[in-house]
Amino acid sequence: MKEIENGVNREQYLAKYTRGTHILGRLCTAVTLAALLGAPFLIGAYLGALPDLGAAAKAFVSVGLVWTVSSFAEFLIYTPMLGAGGGYLAFITGNLINMKIPCAMNAREIAGTKAGTPENEIVSTLSIAASSLVTIVVLAAGVAALVPLQPVLQSRTLAPAFDNVVPALFGAMSYQYFRRNLKLAAMPMLLMSVIFVVAPSLTSQTSLLILPSGAVAIGLAYLGYRRKH
Repeated sequence: MKEIENGVNREQYLAKYTRGTHILGRLCTAVTLAALLGAPFLIGAYLGALPDLGAAAKAFVSVGLVWTVSSFAEFLIYTPMLGAGGGYLAFITGNLINMKIPCAMNAREIAGTKAGTPENEIVSTLSIAASSLVTIVVLAAGVAALVPLQPVLQSRTLAPAFDNVVPALFGAMSYQYFRRNLKLAAMPMLLMSVIFVVAPSLTSQTSLLILPSGAVAIGLAYLGYRRKH
């Protein structure tokens, strides 16, 4: 009887937690969208130079449609990985691919949780919250030290290092997953490398290219599974 009671209490607590997460997440998302969309108009009204809506519409047609598709793709891919709380935090604070997703994946691996479980959602939320706070602190420190460190940052000696920070970061993080099945990881990597060499302009569309590379990996994994069974 006590086990049943504990189970019921746990389910009730998780349901209450999920409802509270969605209420707070939707409220914060609405506030964030209002701030992002309203800031140009408030600044323009204060300075007496409102944005040109016609020019903004043309700019949106040229690049906004691509990012709209990318936004839907990222939502469909990352939300199941992060859960409700982590998803709201990640999309509000941004920088998912560079910071939030690797942080959540590493936290999940350390904690030993599985995607889709309440435990994974809590771990993802805590890890993304910690990542966001650390990012704010680092950015604040960087802005404060930007002028004093400007000669060092513009040094020709350090320029190659700064140009390769992101590839080095992702290479180190991704290897811990690639090493589990190097044969499976080789084909998507080779395919994406060929695409980027043939069409270098696609390097700015990594969010969209996750879909075909992921489809190739899933297809190869399925074929390997069918051969074994």
